[in-house]
Amino acid sequence: MSLSLAEMAEAVLRTGDGRAKAALSLDYAARWAEARAAGTPPEIGSATPPDRPARPARPELRDPRDVPRRRPGSPQGRIAILHAVAHIELNAVDLHWDIVARFAGTPMPLGFHDDWVKAAAEESRHFNLVCDVLEAHGSHYGALPAHAGMWRAAEDTADDLMGRLAVVPMVLEARGLDVTPDMIALFEKAGDAGAVAALRTIYAEEVGHVAYGSKWFHFLCGRHELDPKDTFHALVRRYFHGPLKPPFNEEKRAEAGLPPDFYWPLSETTPR
Repeated sequence: MSLSLAEMAEAVLRTGDGRAKAALSLDYAARWAEARAAGTPPEIGSATPPDRPARPARPELRDPRDVPRRRPGSPQGRIAILHAVAHIELNAVDLHWDIVARFAGTPMPLGFHDDWVKAAAEESRHFNLVCDVLEAHGSHYGALPAHAGMWRAAEDTADDLMGRLAVVPMVLEARGLDVTPDMIALFEKAGDAGAVAALRTIYAEEVGHVAYGSKWFHFLCGRHELDPKDTFHALVRRYFHGPLKPPFNEEKRAEAGLPPDFYWPLSETTPR
């Protein structure tokens, strides 16, 4: 590989077009996997990632309060939901490459990089899947305004790897495990097989991304002799804006290594 892994990550972050970003992400992930399988000594290297990743001219990014509310009972409402999912997946591509580039100087086992490169590739495929469904419905990513605040977690944790792991995979992606089953049911009721297939793939693979966050968070807690639960609570309270919202998908969260005593104390309510 002529480029270091960190340089590849930076190149993805600096690519604006969504489909082009996903394609480059998949190409670099494949190169990394091939080099690892061949036993080629990989170089992590260093990079200067942008404060914010490059973005396409559309969608228009708005304050969350100014994004039109989605009405899931109508075809237009379901397209709006898919558009929001595509936007989340594109941000996830950048978030996973950003953790590689921004924290390249932190000594970590190669398995850390394996996990986040794999996660970035899966998010790239998720973005393409949802874009395909949108286009099958006569729409496209960029046709509707989108949430401007999705990079805030990355900005807030730009200098704190443990904070990044706590907030992005262990809070934001875990939230996806809570809400995706209802989305799948909505599109099943509408008879939208393409959307259901895409969402089922996303749901199955997001468990792994949350698990990567939990695994490496616990690894760093062990390195620094910190209590994982107390440290998680402190970091989420510092970096996440607002309480965690139940109901929680306790089964899938447990599968990903998140026990209830991690997230219930941070919620709006407490369990009975």
